[in-house]
Amino acid sequence: MNYRHAYHAGNFGDVLKHVVLMLCLEHLKKKDTPFRVIDTHAGAGRYRLDHTEAAKTEEWRSGIGRLFGTDAAPLPPRIARLLAPYLDAVRAENHAGGLTMYPGSPALVQSGLRPGDSLVANELHPDDGALLETTLGKDKLCKVSHLDGYAALKALLPPKERRGLILIDPPFEQPGELLRMSKSLAEAIKRFATGIYLLWYPIKDDKPIARFHRGLLETTEAAGLKPPLKVELLLRPLRNPLVLNGAGVAVVNAPFQLADELAIILPLLAERLGEAGKGFYELKNIERLQPSVTANLKSPQRRGDK
Repeated sequence: MNYRHAYHAGNFGDVLKHVVLMLCLEHLKKKDTPFRVIDTHAGAGRYRLDHTEAAKTEEWRSGIGRLFGTDAAPLPPRIARLLAPYLDAVRAENHAGGLTMYPGSPALVQSGLRPGDSLVANELHPDDGALLETTLGKDKLCKVSHLDGYAALKALLPPKERRGLILIDPPFEQPGELLRMSKSLAEAIKRFATGIYLLWYPIKDDKPIARFHRGLLETTEAAGLKPPLKVELLLRPLRNPLVLNGAGVAVVNAPFQLADELAIILPLLAERLGEAGKGFYELKNIERLQPSVTANLKSPQRRGDK
């Protein structure tokens, strides 16, 4: 599939990815020591929701539009507090009170950096790369590079700070992207085993995702790391492998209490963003034969049930 950021800005997959990203960023900020964020496939960094690509699909209306803006219902206080860094960054892009602009991962990270922290946003596509330069401006905490995303991992790891987060979020324009992600993680961990790695992926069918998860587990086991945390949001059961049924984020070296925070947030995301209010989620470590923590808000249906 082709998952160029601009066409899907603010959709349910972006919401899931950016919720996890901003929660992890807040955990990094609990220590005073600086950290670095590396975004391997950064895109343009900021997207107009009323222009060109995003306006063509309007996927944002069933994504961020259900959490933020004049038509969104208020959030429960506990969830509002957890989502505040994310939604405050969206609010800062929409001064008129409506929802016409969506910040991509680089702009969201930029909003949360402290003096001494840094962001390296990498984008190979020349047009998106030029827009990314404009998005981040002359901020001394941010640097833009224009390498192949996987080559960027080799070039940029380990960070001098020895603390950091790496977001791997390719556009899935070519076959075999899941395999490339898995192999790139193995190489990256050899250089920087203590980093937090977020690997975003679209979900159409269970089988390729299961192979991807096995590869991630083998990689982390070989490195002596804990199993990755699987965070998935499903719009519907996996009945049709030809459509985008959900999205996931695999978190390597997940921060302490991240899973607890996501267990609070994900039921609301499943209800608001799922098809006809019947979405569901999976939250568990990727381990062999381990039962999952699964929720379907309207029935006991598990992922993939008919």
